[in-house]
Amino acid sequence: MEVRFWGVRGSVAASGSQVARIGGNTSCVEVIHQGHRLILDAGTGIRGLGDELLRAEAPVRATLLFSHLHWDHVQGFPFFSPAYHPASELTLLGGGGEGELRRVLSRQMEAPNFPVPLAAMRAKLSFGPVVADQPFEVGPFNVLPFSVPHPNGCLGYRVEAGGRRFVYMTDVELSLATLTPSIAAAMDGADAVCLDAQYTPDEYAGGKGPSKKGWGHSTMVDAAKIAFAAQARRLFLFHHDPAHNDDQVELMAEEARSYFAPTEPAREGKRVFFGEISARCA
Repeated sequence: MEVRFWGVRGSVAASGSQVARIGGNTSCVEVIHQGHRLILDAGTGIRGLGDELLRAEAPVRATLLFSHLHWDHVQGFPFFSPAYHPASELTLLGGGGEGELRRVLSRQMEAPNFPVPLAAMRAKLSFGPVVADQPFEVGPFNVLPFSVPHPNGCLGYRVEAGGRRFVYMTDVELSLATLTPSIAAAMDGADAVCLDAQYTPDEYAGGKGPSKKGWGHSTMVDAAKIAFAAQARRLFLFHHDPAHNDDQVELMAEEARSYFAPTEPAREGKRVFFGEISARCA
């Protein structure tokens, strides 16, 4: 199984030399195994993924899993070039009621927001709901969606294939005190966890600016403590604050490592390969 990060920023995309090492695109993560592809969220990072896919293969077949429908997780979809290729086949799955995902993606492509409607996408698009705690299979993947605390709701995903386990938990406000048995069970023994770590403890408590309590995001210290408690093997800090430059993100990761040593910031372009015995990365 291979995991590749295409967008790691939260809330809104950032640009400039100060974010070049970590990356400025919003959430998008690709998971590949045995020729099958999952795409987790459609933030601005999905544009680069789509362009590379069309250069390498056409048509494109993939399943997109949406954690939730806040703008920074869907705003890249209108720029996902495989969706305009008539031979591509895309399955789009997310929480909410029947048809909610299609409605949200369609509305953001309507006037006055966007000049090209969803109907202009010539790929075969199939929409469907997912339900928390009801696992399902996509090709070689076994996927477990589970609810995580975030305003308006959010899903985490545990993805298993080839005896390996990757857990994606963006946009979650969590600490050891609020860690539920169901979330802990979903994370248990994961080879890698991608976990929201947008704030420092001081920012979260309101030491700099307003308190971030109730905003739906975690600190890097809480993320590290949770990964340790879950006996994960690696932790990727995710959903970086757009106001944090590369040096700040690196310092946050350094502090998190004092609680859980195998911690690093998720970076655009980072590839993680889960082999027969151990993970290697590039």
